[in-house]
Amino acid sequence: MARGCNHVLWMGISLILMTASCARSVGMFQGATNIGDSSLGGSAAFDDENATYRITGSGADIYGTSDEFYFVWREATGDMVLSADVAFEGDGGHQYRKAGWMIRGSLASNAAYADALVHGDGLIALQYRSVDGGPTAEVISAVRAPATIRLERTGDLFTLYVSKNGGAYQVVGSVTVELPEDVYAGLVVCAHDETAQETAIFSNATFEEIGPASERTLESTLEIITIATGERRTVRQAREHFEAPNWSPDGSALVYNSGGLLYAISPDGGEPTQLVSAFANRINNDHGYSPDGEFLAISHAPEGSSSLIYVMPAAGGTPVQVTTLGPSYWHGWSPDGTTLVYCARRNGEYDVYAIGVDGGTEMRLTDADGLDDGPEYSPDGTTIYFNSIRTGQMKIWRMNPDGTDQVQVTPNDEWGDWFPHPSPDGRWIVFLSYDKSVQGHPPNRNVVLRIMPVEGGEPRILATLFGGQGTINVPSWSPDSEELAFISYRLVWNVSETL
Repeated sequence: MARGCNHVLWMGISLILMTASCARSVGMFQGATNIGDSSLGGSAAFDDENATYRITGSGADIYGTSDEFYFVWREATGDMVLSADVAFEGDGGHQYRKAGWMIRGSLASNAAYADALVHGDGLIALQYRSVDGGPTAEVISAVRAPATIRLERTGDLFTLYVSKNGGAYQVVGSVTVELPEDVYAGLVVCAHDETAQETAIFSNATFEEIGPASERTLESTLEIITIATGERRTVRQAREHFEAPNWSPDGSALVYNSGGLLYAISPDGGEPTQLVSAFANRINNDHGYSPDGEFLAISHAPEGSSSLIYVMPAAGGTPVQVTTLGPSYWHGWSPDGTTLVYCARRNGEYDVYAIGVDGGTEMRLTDADGLDDGPEYSPDGTTIYFNSIRTGQMKIWRMNPDGTDQVQVTPNDEWGDWFPHPSPDGRWIVFLSYDKSVQGHPPNRNVVLRIMPVEGGEPRILATLFGGQGTINVPSWSPDSEELAFISYRLVWNVSETL
């Protein structure tokens, strides 16, 4: 990164920086730049006594394939955490005027970036451009300003959090953007009007530069999202690997797998409790409650064997084997409690099968070429939803419980769809979606949770996150159909921050 100026750190009240590509320092920042072709430019002042930044900027927009805005920046390296409270000065201006934190690959107007922006109408968004000159995308917060924004960089992963009225931070979303190790990080103001200037006040602005990571470790976060609002809250976050939450039918517990074992935790958080599972110590992420909440179906791979399905008491106990052939991966339980549906490989082909809860002869329900996976009953038992690659693109399908009348449910769009979960009230289906170019359902990818009405319609994005395998493999609706549990992931520097 070029360092063409001799920056001098100067702290004081109302130091003004006029438009320049390289200017004197202001507060914690080294320079100020008018990005793009805005002729009005901007200025910046730091009030040392109140520790606030007053920044004025112009510019047509921060969006599309190129940007115009005023940028007060510093050079930074590696992982970082940026936070601030943002308020616009004056009541006028465009509803989409923007102010917030940005991490940018260069000072070019079309540079790749990620930011956390507060808009004039209170909207808060994580915006990003993945490549120089590429389009801009965004993840919109369910929480509106006034709120504290927090933008984190962890390698190529950028995460936006918001805090309302000093409360706990809520995650808005995570995206990956491949920026260089050395970047420009700073505060931005855009008028969304090239003929006007807008001013924003930034208070409680903090910048923590963690630096380049020599080693990273996996962090898992068990989250709950409210369907109506899109707000997300954290139940458990730890630097360990856990997967696939189930919500108990009485609403009192979430169960997830980690290290081959099962753990239960309250939806309100706290410490998890290991469920006794006797010999079953290689339990994978395909597990779930019986309709009455008395039992858990699990998928366990005995030493030297592939995954088999078992049933055990929900409070813990000795599992009883159900399937004799493997691999078999449980996914659904019929509403009357008599039948299990699962994905299994037989003769080199993965298909959907059904079997009585007490075992016996399994029934093959699909026979299309390619993978059929993730079967789950509708709450009235009349339909089984599943995902299938039979058309060349992974999509959600439905069929009758006997395997007849197989019909595609989700549209042919830019996504590959996995693991359909109908809500207990029968109104919605939630599923995991990857970019359609992704093969299989790997971990540690940009993914979204999408939701659509059971009667059909255009799916909408419910949450954007870094995850995939382990995020939502199995049923995880709350009993009242108002919330959904899932797991997101990060690869973090193992000596770095805690949220």
